[in-house]
Amino acid sequence: MVDRHAPASGQHGYRAIADGLRSQIDSGELAPGSKVPGENELMALHGVEQPTARRALEVLKNEGLIIARRGSGTYVREFRPIRRVSPDRLKAAVWGNGRSIWSADLDVRPHVGRTVVTVEAPSSLIADVLGLDEGEQVVTRRRRFLVDDKPVQLATSYYPEKLVQGSAIMAEDTGEGGSYARLKDLGYEPVRFREELRTRMPRESEREELELAQGTPVVLIIRTAYTADDQPVEVNEMTLDSAAYILEYKFTAQG
Repeated sequence: MVDRHAPASGQHGYRAIADGLRSQIDSGELAPGSKVPGENELMALHGVEQPTARRALEVLKNEGLIIARRGSGTYVREFRPIRRVSPDRLKAAVWGNGRSIWSADLDVRPHVGRTVVTVEAPSSLIADVLGLDEGEQVVTRRRRFLVDDKPVQLATSYYPEKLVQGSAIMAEDTGEGGSYARLKDLGYEPVRFREELRTRMPRESEREELELAQGTPVVLIIRTAYTADDQPVEVNEMTLDSAAYILEYKFTAQG
């Protein structure tokens, strides 16, 4: 807890105040979900003006350590991660048995808050990855996934229209096993995957859709699925709330 008997001192700058609060968060003195001293309390504790106290809190907000709740105060961010395990989640033993690949991450399937399916011209990047000729189109599936009513991921999948036209992949609900099971039904079973990861700060539309707290970056994952003869059949662009995930990868020393 904050030492409420600490002497006030005008010598404390905003960085020193932020460093002290960060140390308390890292040590567990200020536990996840606990309330952080507000501007008035920091002013009294450290003998500083309001702009200094406010700036100290802004530093921690931008680092993603604390979040403000309107009308309630500022709290230490609670981290209850979804453990995304690769490559376990992509094994045919999961989706091939009618299960969602999310079942490798969670006990329950997340709620899909929105699914939009369109047929459109692909970007040059998507067309290149899928090996499409000029003028060929893609079936695009855009989804937003929620866990406990909190958005955690945006996903946009692209499929060559000529492969999936008229199939359940063009429906809002693709059925048991999801789109990979439907690709297998069509004779295009995914057997190899490639994922690229990077992080950045969110675009404004992403921040709104994922309901991100200030200072929270996103993780971008682009996955390409290939058949046994190396035909690309899907590109999936995923945007993850970094505060909601731990990304776990399993490897062997062979192969």
